[in-house]
Amino acid sequence: MPSWTNSIAQHGYAILIGAVFLEAIGLPVPAALVLLIAGAATAHGLLQLPYALGAALVAMLAGDTLLFLIGRYTGWWLLGALCRMSLNPESCILRSADSFYRRGRQLLVIAKFIPGINTMAPPLAGSMNMPLAQFLPLNLAGAALYIGAYFGVGFLFSDALGAVTRGYQAAGRVLGWVVIALIAAYVVFQLWVWIRERIRERGLPRVTLADPAEAARAVQSGAEIYDVRSHGYFDANAMRIQGSRRLDPHSLHQSNAQLPGDRAVYLYCTCARQATSARVARELHQTLEGKGARIAVIRGGLRAWTKAGFPVEAVPAADMAALPVFK
Repeated sequence: MPSWTNSIAQHGYAILIGAVFLEAIGLPVPAALVLLIAGAATAHGLLQLPYALGAALVAMLAGDTLLFLIGRYTGWWLLGALCRMSLNPESCILRSADSFYRRGRQLLVIAKFIPGINTMAPPLAGSMNMPLAQFLPLNLAGAALYIGAYFGVGFLFSDALGAVTRGYQAAGRVLGWVVIALIAAYVVFQLWVWIRERIRERGLPRVTLADPAEAARAVQSGAEIYDVRSHGYFDANAMRIQGSRRLDPHSLHQSNAQLPGDRAVYLYCTCARQATSARVARELHQTLEGKGARIAVIRGGLRAWTKAGFPVEAVPAADMAALPVFK
């Protein structure tokens, strides 16, 4: 028998349970491959069919239910975190929520076969208040379909799978060099992007950074403070700096007329290295140039302000974005 099949036989059902659970919670573990090999091991009598299927199903349901509860507990935070890589994060959230709201029940049944959606579906269902009694049977159907499909293929084609896994060691060496080459190419690409961005930024206005204490004193003296986060307006418990106002970073051309041209303006966000605030500050420098406005970015954003002990307030209900929820 191939070494991977023997490993499953020797270590009981621990490998099967661990691989399926870890993939269910979003870790890059090839559970489908483990299910294929488990099916082959069952065909050769090394695993018991009902125990193997039951163990895999319980592991997947446990992982999915955990993500469902995390989605229910954290609200839209998890979806916001995953959407931060999007060019338009708020559009990403609204689009994902609307799509899942319209197709969520059917999507749960086939989600395991769709990369990216397989991990997103359970926390989306939790975030959108899908009843647990509705989620569990739909997710059970989807998990049974996924596990049964891969397990069944491994069971029916166990001899062909054995031939493939016998050549795995040789193929693995080639794959290893391919992976190293891809990593090297990725590093070179990221370095090129970084150099290109530094060259491009030389021609842009320099961003002024201000500590939270400096910004707090300036606000008391009449300065304006704006919240330019891409996120933070979806969760009912969202907070913002006291006295700040919303400035949509994706609709600056519609908001410039409302900005003061004769006083200091402070911006903040919650992203790494104040990326959104810095981008907005550069764009405002260009559009408000010559009006006398001083634009600065709060170093560390909302977290630094809160850590310094300065006042915050709940985001007004009128500023919250309405997102669909299951009733």
